[in-house]
Amino acid sequence: MSYPTVTVIYDRRKKSDSRTPGIIEVRIGYQCQRKYISTGLKVLPKNWKKGRVSGVLNAQNMNERIEALLKKVNDSVTALIDSNNFSLERLSEMVSISEKTDEDNFLDYARKRIKIRTYGKSLDSIARYERFLKWLENWGQIVTFSDITEENIIMLDEFLKCKNFKPYSIWNNYHRFLNSFILDAINDGLIKRNPYKWININKDKNSKALEKHLTREELTRIETTPMPTESLDKVRDLFVFQTYTCMSYVDMKNFKWEEVQKVDGNYVYSALRGKTKQRFTFMLLQPALTILSKYQYKLPIISNMKYNDYIKMVAAYANVKKPISSHWARHTGATLLLNHGGISMEVVAKILGHSSPTMTRKIYAKLLDETIVKEMSKASVGIVGRK
Repeated sequence: MSYPTVTVIYDRRKKSDSRTPGIIEVRIGYQCQRKYISTGLKVLPKNWKKGRVSGVLNAQNMNERIEALLKKVNDSVTALIDSNNFSLERLSEMVSISEKTDEDNFLDYARKRIKIRTYGKSLDSIARYERFLKWLENWGQIVTFSDITEENIIMLDEFLKCKNFKPYSIWNNYHRFLNSFILDAINDGLIKRNPYKWININKDKNSKALEKHLTREELTRIETTPMPTESLDKVRDLFVFQTYTCMSYVDMKNFKWEEVQKVDGNYVYSALRGKTKQRFTFMLLQPALTILSKYQYKLPIISNMKYNDYIKMVAAYANVKKPISSHWARHTGATLLLNHGGISMEVVAKILGHSSPTMTRKIYAKLLDETIVKEMSKASVGIVGRK
């Protein structure tokens, strides 16, 4: 009989480019048929040279994994031929069983944990977990439990920095999710140590709100600048409505005028946040009521993606040189309430739907500097007297 050929191949579907990694597989050829077994590894074309991985921090580990799989395949081929029982299907089953008894797949474990971690949570939370896991699979550097190393965590961090992501986004959208799965695996006895314990990742937790808000003057320009099209006018109105209600896009999308109640002559809205299921309550201020009246009390909602694209155009026409998005409205509204409205942190927490004022204080405390200066200026008259 002819002897099977075993070869390592890269990117057989020709999908890789300078930014998209290609898959590394083992190909077994036998009697004009082929079988492919994935190594679970992906690298960029520049990191695949002469059948080996190079130029990445964990290249040695990746090459060892490729060689180990090659050995398993060759040993399995020999065993099946010696028993006169060789076929590509039997070989694939034999290698698959061998792989599973050696070590479980970390990605498979994380996928199971998503169902548990997101049980009872909002669709937004579920989507964020799933987006991260899909990204991790495409990145291809962390597949098995043995890939959970300090070197790979550092490589992940450096890779994201090269994409010019901000520290807050890097931690909140990537490391935080990976760390949660690692902690679960440690609790289940699948990993002994957490590499994050020894690595200082910049979380920059306070930067998000500090950066993403408009000044009173910038908001006024957005409110008053004529828009060239009806579509942009609607988007501007949605952003202004968001600002004066401090609602997220999801909560604004779910807003229904029928659920507004009149209390002491004021219009009050209360609901559960789509993201956290925390209750939020606020009084509709006149700018928000004006917009509702303009659209017969039914907001002209569009998709979140289009909304965020058009908001940037609105900002450009209003000469606001900031990369605003829908979430800027929520932060801007909270900042106005704290700095200009004289609203207490506890009340703003209820408006935002935070679980406690502690969260509100943690995000917005640094934005109160302007208020502190104003209040101390007033107090100084009584304390030290006029000069």
